[in-house]
Amino acid sequence: MSLSIDRNVIEIAPAPRLSDNLRHFLFGRWSTIFAILLVLVFLVVAVLAPFIAPYDPLAQSFLAINKGPSAQHWLGTDQFGRDVLSRMIFGSRNSLIFGLVSPILAAIFGTTLGVTAGYFGGTVDRLISRVVDMLLAFPELLLAIIIAAVLGGGFWNIVAVITVAFIPGFARVSRASTLSVKQEPFIEAAVAAGVGTPLIIFRHIIPNIAAPIVVLMTLWVASAIRLEAALSFLGIGTQPPNPSWGNIIRDGLNNMFGSSWPIISAGFAITCVVLAFNLLGDAVRDILDPETAQ
Repeated sequence: MSLSIDRNVIEIAPAPRLSDNLRHFLFGRWSTIFAILLVLVFLVVAVLAPFIAPYDPLAQSFLAINKGPSAQHWLGTDQFGRDVLSRMIFGSRNSLIFGLVSPILAAIFGTTLGVTAGYFGGTVDRLISRVVDMLLAFPELLLAIIIAAVLGGGFWNIVAVITVAFIPGFARVSRASTLSVKQEPFIEAAVAAGVGTPLIIFRHIIPNIAAPIVVLMTLWVASAIRLEAALSFLGIGTQPPNPSWGNIIRDGLNNMFGSSWPIISAGFAITCVVLAFNLLGDAVRDILDPETAQ
């Protein structure tokens, strides 16, 4: 009696490549495509503002006060006769610059603090953690208002304000990720082989904790835009007469019964750009999350 064994060949599908995941999540959903197009439109408008704005955003006209939308002024004029569309276009530059620069700087400084605390531990970890906990005790907007009240207005002051407000979040995330990666065998092997600490941090630690940092930075671009608008609305952000979406809303609020178009226009712009960056942040999170990517 002979026994025959049917041997089946089991084929294992290769893991999806990052390029395939990127193409799927960026162009496989209409919401992400809409967000990308909207962000590109705002970026182009901000870069080309001097060329596409129909009027000088600071030019006042007594004869054009509180005009409604027309062929000459598509979004009307404010209480000083300034063209609202031109101010919106130039205001996008401040809002997007603050929204992009501040999270990047916060990611750099916050990740540096978090990696330092998580890798070295001991007294360094306790000292950095206490400072971060103290900053986290204040809500982002309240912390930004306190710092802005001390530093005053100005471009770099506002960048510093928003950066400091976001540093604690990046520090907490990077510290937790560093503590997890630090326990991996390849880190212990590198230490045992005598690899220098800077090389371990820059070659092994940071690349392995980059995913949550990038996701957080993408999501907080929208938060930075909202925070800058809030500070400008309160009068401690971008200073008049320089246009910003926040102070456009503030000026419109003071002249609500004269013309409501500044409030409507700036509010709609902030809503659209914040929604777009939030959708992009969700897409980036899906791309960098291994479970979702598979």
